Amino acid sequence: MVYLDYAAATPVLPEVLDSYNKVTEDFFGNPESLHSYGGKSRELLESANQQVAELLGIGKEEFVYTSGSSEANNIAIMGACLSYKRYGNRICVSKLEHPSMLGICKHLEKAGFYIDYVNVTNEGLVDFDDLKNKVTPETILVSISAVNSETGVRQPLKSIRQVIRKQNPNVIFHSDMTQAIGKVAMRVDDVDMATISSNKIYGPMGIGLLYINKNLRLTPVMFGAHDGELKPGTVPLPLVVSFAKALRLALKDLPKKEEMIRKYRDKVIDHLTDYNGIKINTSKYCIPHILNVSLMTIKPETFLHALEKDEVYVSSNTACASGKPSVAIDAMYHDDARSKTTIRISFSHLTLPGEINDFLTSFDKHYDELNKVK
Repeated sequence: MVYLDYAAATPVLPEVLDSYNKVTEDFFGNPESLHSYGGKSRELLESANQQVAELLGIGKEEFVYTSGSSEANNIAIMGACLSYKRYGNRICVSKLEHPSMLGICKHLEKAGFYIDYVNVTNEGLVDFDDLKNKVTPETILVSISAVNSETGVRQPLKSIRQVIRKQNPNVIFHSDMTQAIGKVAMRVDDVDMATISSNKIYGPMGIGLLYINKNLRLTPVMFGAHDGELKPGTVPLPLVVSFAKALRLALKDLPKKEEMIRKYRDKVIDHLTDYNGIKINTSKYCIPHILNVSLMTIKPETFLHALEKDEVYVSSNTACASGKPSVAIDAMYHDDARSKTTIRISFSHLTLPGEINDFLTSFDKHYDELNKVK
């Protein structure tokens, strides 16, 4: 099997799974229970919280665990809008946001908020002039993903924050860092709120994290928790501990992993540029972990199923928008055919050189076959 869909989901590392199983077996006491067995679980939770805080460079009081990035985005955006709507009713987002973010925006529009969609350049970066024009005195929040999930374009968050603050110093800046943390060096506190997901960093599904600057106060959008808490329910201790371990491992040796992955990405690009009919949707601002190409003459789903015959797995765009035209490619190139024929190839430090060779062999075979059919 050749798995090149790491941007959609990563396997759980064996040592992370070991932590999950051990905590499940030995620490099943509720951390909120007053008895000593619950106290052991509470101590372990505190230890995991401390580790997460230190790894991300934030305070233990500055984050809440969620079920994943989509829930974290909902808590962040909805909670901020409800808390600060008295200051304005405008929100800015880039045109490269994840479907979960765009879905939140559609809901907020129905609730009376105005969504300003910021343009991007043909290299995928936020258009600073357009951002300046769209951040107004009525803007309360800007949300721009650190790394686009379809193309891998990395946004200059520090520079974006400077632009926002110059236009309106009271604006809250949120970033979905799902595709950034564990891939490239990133400071969570470059923004006011940030979203992270475990299943993108070789941890278990079902847990994520929302960073919230200690100076912010979000209105809860989920109920049943203790006063002031944003997320109801018992903390899933096995998930928390294994997420903490996955985060530690993901952040280890980042430059070394990135260089390895860049070699894989560049090899694939060099190979695919021999095809005149294929468009490589990348720029110098893309991280190497994600490569987007447009087949132009072949439907992505047809090509994906052809590769699948050889047990080669890639995706069309984001897993949450599979089968639909690429929003990111449309925003960058304004080319209908290009946005409808994208495939996303995403690499990992776990990828082996032989897997790249097998992928290219399978790609050549099926690309030629499907073009002959046409």
